[in-house]
Amino acid sequence: MRFVPTARVCAILLAAPMLGGATLPSALSGGGEWSVSTNATGTNGARHCLSDAGILTQWEHRRAQCTRVVLTGTPERADVQYTCTGGGFGNSKVQVLTPRSVRIQTQGIASGLPFGYTIHARKLGACPVVKR
Repeated sequence: MRFVPTARVCAILLAAPMLGGATLPSALSGGGEWSVSTNATGTNGARHCLSDAGILTQWEHRRAQCTRVVLTGTPERADVQYTCTGGGFGNSKVQVLTPRSVRIQTQGIASGLPFGYTIHARKLGACPVVKR
């Protein structure tokens, strides 16, 4: 028996490379120092030097090796799914509030347990130089 692809199968195969072809908003491009907080006012925000601001979309798994796919993306919003080696995955919804401020709603599974929360992140500028 020989497989003969139908027009529908061909259309799906041709569209496959375009899936996940969206990009993150430019507010999350590059690196820098970010203040990350769980409240909108930024009170008690922890400072983090990030080489890739996209890591904010997988905050629960920021120390894990993960693969991210941007499902939808505009200059103001993005929907991101990610999976991590060794287990764990999540979905994050990014909303750009200002060019230097984002709100990220994230949920998924970490260490076999569900999580879900919102973080507020504000770019402070370049990472400080450490003097030795």
